[in-house]
Amino acid sequence: MRYGKLALVIVSITAFAVAIAKTSCIYFGEQCYSVQMAPEFIVESARAGTWVAPVGAIVASTIFIVIGLYALSAAGIVRRLPLLRPVVLTLSTLFVIRGLLPLQLWIRKPELVSDNIIVIGVIWLLCGLMLFWGYKATQVK
Repeated sequence: MRYGKLALVIVSITAFAVAIAKTSCIYFGEQCYSVQMAPEFIVESARAGTWVAPVGAIVASTIFIVIGLYALSAAGIVRRLPLLRPVVLTLSTLFVIRGLLPLQLWIRKPELVSDNIIVIGVIWLLCGLMLFWGYKATQVK
């Protein structure tokens, strides 16, 4: 059970770090959005100084903060959040899919995938597995 809680804390730290990184783009500007592989219209918005890029960064950051809170809730560190089980299982499934997509593309067409994309894919794959395993481990009574 102890390792399950640790896995969930690692997932929450990762989610909070991503939220901070997304929010930092508001300050750092268009290069930050480019480095984080934001869609071109977001980068253009940052370049033009319109509201789309900062609002998108805030929305994305909020989503990752909620993910971090659900991981902490599953670990029992914060109070139990609504729909904890279906949310955690859905998130872990989405993270695993997000992690496998660049790997399967790398196997089929390696020239289309950079090392950074592989590393990010592996990180999200591990987060999905840790979220699922950590939740299951902490629910054993």
